[in-house]
Amino acid sequence: MKRLVLLCFICCAMHKGMAQTNPVNLTDIKFTVTEAPEWSALLKRNTGWFGGDGIYTIPLSGVEGRQSKPKDKILFIFSDSMIGEIRDNTMMPGYKMIHNSVALLNGNKPLANQMKFYWDKDGKGNAESLFIPKTSKTDSTDYYWLGDGFVNQANNATYIFGYRVRNVSSGAFGFREVGNTLIKIPAGSKPPYKDLKQMDTPLYLLDEKNDIGSFGAGVYVNTQAAGAPQPDGYIYTYGVRGMVKNLMVARVLPKDFENFSKWTYWDGNAWVSDIRKVANITDGVSNELSVSALPDGRYALIFQQGGMSTIVGMRIGASPVGPFGPIIKLWDCKPDLVEKTFVVYNAKAHPSLSKPGELLISYNINSVEFIKDLTVHPNLYRPRFIRVKFQ
Repeated sequence: MKRLVLLCFICCAMHKGMAQTNPVNLTDIKFTVTEAPEWSALLKRNTGWFGGDGIYTIPLSGVEGRQSKPKDKILFIFSDSMIGEIRDNTMMPGYKMIHNSVALLNGNKPLANQMKFYWDKDGKGNAESLFIPKTSKTDSTDYYWLGDGFVNQANNATYIFGYRVRNVSSGAFGFREVGNTLIKIPAGSKPPYKDLKQMDTPLYLLDEKNDIGSFGAGVYVNTQAAGAPQPDGYIYTYGVRGMVKNLMVARVLPKDFENFSKWTYWDGNAWVSDIRKVANITDGVSNELSVSALPDGRYALIFQQGGMSTIVGMRIGASPVGPFGPIIKLWDCKPDLVEKTFVVYNAKAHPSLSKPGELLISYNINSVEFIKDLTVHPNLYRPRFIRVKFQ
């Protein structure tokens, strides 16, 4: 088994022009973990946006690989979001859930007065989702949950993956992803982004067992301009498929990001053009995740173990495509589950908000009895943060 792992790594390294004399240690790393209460408090709000999940952060400078500068702007993107008002620890009548929203943070500090939230409004002035599907494959009832995104320095546009979701009567959750879309926000555009472009993508898989696979769970920008320490010039996009949460990866050059015929997929040995040959490079991840470069040249895959559990996990990778080592437990979120109905999901790192040698990581809190629990705990539905320091 050890020989197989070593051979896989050598093959990957040679293909990427990174041949090494020794195998990479994928099991051991020294770190400490603490709560990051100042970041958790940033999203504890009582007016306007007061809850959401699906959090990703996009530095509008395009520099993804290191902490943003004090004058930079960070775009936060959320999926389902609660809009309304909380008074005396109670939701006031008139609250509404919309399917996505954003916020802009000036600088890299968790300062509430430097953060502004945005959503759209309908014809009656009520809160509405910022991004609404409008593509040739869209059904009138579809809505977007958002995947990861980045600023493409080839054209300075912001790209965000949009999962077309549809409510269904069958299945365990009452909803189902039915398509994968790419949202393009032109350079300089401001919320509510009336000049955005949407395009259906081929990055959606459905197998004979009706298991879904879709790309956009995480993006790693491996370019010099983005601050990547070992740049090869490609954008790596990660996907998740099946109930066991298998991880897949594709890549493309920044200039070809909208040209899906130029995308290639890692089949375990080489980059191929046929998406049907994409390999599972590890499993047990979550539908939202991150891959980040570590100070020692390795890579950290951050996720919620198994998709929905109390464990924030990390696998160490030898490269952006692996091989990846075993799950390393970073944090147990059990103290946040003050009710039996609470659930935790979709942990990921935010390098642009992380100090050198650290990773700031978020995870989401929700409830299987959402409105009932929100009535008692109106601030439960928001990300919490932890800080990992590598030694």
